[in-house]
Amino acid sequence: MAARSHSAAETEAKVALNRNKLVLEQAKAIGLLGAAKNTRLSGRVPSELIEAAKKRAHVTSDTELLELALSRLALEDDFGVRLVDRKGIIPADIDLEI
Repeated sequence: MAARSHSAAETEAKVALNRNKLVLEQAKAIGLLGAAKNTRLSGRVPSELIEAAKKRAHVTSDTELLELALSRLALEDDFGVRLVDRKGIIPADIDLEI
């Protein structure tokens, strides 16, 4: 059983790291990252929040966490909003079976 949960943890880490890589690559591709770091961001937040976010994202530094979090927000799509906005657009009598 321990080997199985260790494997699951490794898989979760690989998925998270892969997702992080893709997000950061996309942010670089559209010019959000890669240029000089010319802005400082500061604020006070609970250390528990920072540690939980780092653990979940599988990052170790505050800078990595901020770049990833801000990139995800900047790149976030509006699929959920668009889906809800479509409610009632498809006619009720449409045949959805093939």
